[in-house]
Amino acid sequence: ARARHGERLMVLMSTRSHDQYNTTIYGMDDRYRGVYGTRKVVFANAEDIAMLGFADGELVDLIGAWDDGVTRRADGFRLVAYDIPRGCLGAYYPETNALVPLASTADGAGTPTSKSVPVLLQRSEVKA
Repeated sequence: ARARHGERLMVLMSTRSHDQYNTTIYGMDDRYRGVYGTRKVVFANAEDIAMLGFADGELVDLIGAWDDGVTRRADGFRLVAYDIPRGCLGAYYPETNALVPLASTADGAGTPTSKSVPVLLQRSEVKA
């Protein structure tokens, strides 16, 4: 994927919010990360946001970049500039589970690679 897409390729990790226990969501706020009233956010490095031609707060769609011919996407996520390494994204699950290829599993454990999902961002057509 990196050879095909270069620096546009981002690596997504899924995470839980403050008001979440495993997949049970108790609230729409995440006081740990300063997100309130929504979970459809994607955390990105501010330099990556600029490099990709987006702006903090813009709506984007996440497009899976796994090369198996299956279309995977999660639409209408708000970009949030965050202190995260370049080339990396973070978003909540289960909202981004659709992006995880079932054939992509961890060596040894065989669990889905929900912490290392290759994705591309594109400007969203979803209305805010």
